[in-house]
Amino acid sequence: MADNADIAADLMERRMQAALANRPVWIGLDPAANPECEDCGHEIPQARRDALPWVATCIECQSIREQRGRYGR
Repeated sequence: MADNADIAADLMERRMQAALANRPVWIGLDPAANPECEDCGHEIPQARRDALPWVATCIECQSIREQRGRYGR
């Protein structure tokens, strides 16, 4: 019979595997290829793209995504 620690470890492992399976693949991605936010379509500022080459959203849309994640869907 599994104890709580084993159950928690199994759950963490499953969540980690799911997160890794769903991560975007950035190898070979040209950050300049799509300078537009995938949510609103506005151009992502160059400074943001320089700092975070994999970024797909502008700051405003990313803030909305984070709020949705924090407070439900």
